[in-house]
Amino acid sequence: MRPSNRELNEMRPVSIETGFTKHAEGSCLIKMGETHVLCTASLEPRVPSFIKGSGLGWVTAEYGMLPRATNTRMRREAAAGKQGGRTVEIQRLIGRALRAGVDRVALGERQITIDCDVLQADGGTRCAAITGGWVALRLAVNKLMKAGEVKIDPLMDPVSAISCGIYAGQPVLDLDYPEDSEAGVDGNFIMTGSGKLIEVQMSAEGSVFSRDQMNQLMDLAEKGTQELAELQKAACA
Repeated sequence: MRPSNRELNEMRPVSIETGFTKHAEGSCLIKMGETHVLCTASLEPRVPSFIKGSGLGWVTAEYGMLPRATNTRMRREAAAGKQGGRTVEIQRLIGRALRAGVDRVALGERQITIDCDVLQADGGTRCAAITGGWVALRLAVNKLMKAGEVKIDPLMDPVSAISCGIYAGQPVLDLDYPEDSEAGVDGNFIMTGSGKLIEVQMSAEGSVFSRDQMNQLMDLAEKGTQELAELQKAACA
């Protein structure tokens, strides 16, 4: 039995509220159970110097958690004067994942920055950030296309992410914090709406796992990301 009483292959309730902020070209508040992440997309008419003049666009991401997103207050990273290793790892992951679903030639020489701010954390914040980040990106690109600044849609397929793991000896979909903190195996799966893999991170946290168990988690992840892709498309319709 899962702590949340969900079925093994059941995600937490997911909602995506678009247009959550006034100023960003694209924004949404994504809720995956008790994990809530604000995602915004900002357009800039320039690209990093290392691709300047290439004709290619760029998508990058930043990630952060509010001090009281967790059960005890965390010190702001700005107050510490630098980002922690976890933050850097996660924001690089978000950027890589979203770029994989972008035709950077069609985007043209411009940058879109995705900011993901965790308001409340209960496991799976990076997955929620990627899933909501794509929605914010989609909305920003829609504005570019409506204005005629981009002629060909650069977003080839929705990109979403979900966690899966082995909890109490059983493969489960979409780990919340109680499961994540005790899972024997933990994995994050990033996939396109058509079922193609972008990135898989899996590790034995408390026990090793077999190829069969890995395949079971892959099947759960495919189910979860397909459901998320439909929610993403509905939110942007």
